[in-house]
Amino acid sequence: MDYKKAGVDIEAGYKAVELMKKHIGQTMRSEVLTNIGGFSGAFSLASFKDMEEPTLVSGTDGVGTKLKLAFILDKHDTIGIDCVAMCVNDIACAGGEPLFFLDYIACGKNEPERIATIVSGVANGCVQSNAALIGGETAEMPGFYPVDEYDLAGFAVGIVDKKNLITGQNLKDRDVLIGIASSGIHSNGYSLVRKVFNMKRDALETYYESLGATLGETLLTPTKIYVKALRSLKDGGITVKACSHITGGGFYENIPRMLPEGLHAFVKKNSYEVPPIFNMLAKDGEIAEQIMYNTYNMGLGMMVAVDPTQVDEAIRLIEAAGEKAYIVGEVKSGDKGVTVE
Repeated sequence: MDYKKAGVDIEAGYKAVELMKKHIGQTMRSEVLTNIGGFSGAFSLASFKDMEEPTLVSGTDGVGTKLKLAFILDKHDTIGIDCVAMCVNDIACAGGEPLFFLDYIACGKNEPERIATIVSGVANGCVQSNAALIGGETAEMPGFYPVDEYDLAGFAVGIVDKKNLITGQNLKDRDVLIGIASSGIHSNGYSLVRKVFNMKRDALETYYESLGATLGETLLTPTKIYVKALRSLKDGGITVKACSHITGGGFYENIPRMLPEGLHAFVKKNSYEVPPIFNMLAKDGEIAEQIMYNTYNMGLGMMVAVDPTQVDEAIRLIEAAGEKAYIVGEVKSGDKGVTVE
């Protein structure tokens, strides 16, 4: 008896590491002090010594049951973008600059080519967010996961000068809410998605005119990474007073998280374009509108609050960064919460 006969192939692990090195190399920053294969990743903070109070911010998340679609469609090259996005968007939401990322892949069987493909997506997300992929772990766990399935999670660390942390504490009555468009469902609510839609491969490969793509392509569209857009606001002199990453829990859970006590957010649902996948999901699943807004991003993956005098310039900067932005509402005095009207 040996480890391989028990279901863990050490040689496959070595091969996977070799295959993923070319992808990891694309993410490197000058501050990285270690090479892939060591026991830890090291990152120098020397270039941030001019900050008054350098403050680390962190985020960790996974992809959730969106992975099930990747399994069914045997498409694994974009799911890593989702993993990175869920972590770095939270960091950017606090005003931070992502520095580095570590991933964790647990699988039933280590197929080196598939593992490297997953990591290529992680590397893609890191390139988009300018975060170095400085380490990770691939755990082969026979008997725990089916041989053709895996889980994917990650952890990101960023930095911000303490005075630039986005906390919402300076938010005031009549500040304006700007929504930044999502790419679709992103990475939350897929347990409900999988209950509504037929998850057979032929159904997922069916093309819909309303979507402009197959159902599977639409559902696997990677989560938007908003790091560049939020950085452009900072570099352009815009003061982001509050920010909300619209993830699980939709508008009703996430928007109040950006508000201090005594302020209420009013969002006009007809102020922007809702992607057709949400209408299709609501119709096919007979899902009430309130449930949709309490579960999904409904077409807005990030929301920022700015002073009314900075609205036009903020939208210009966001769109110059390649994203679509909308004036979607405002903040008013009242009980902390959100009204979608």
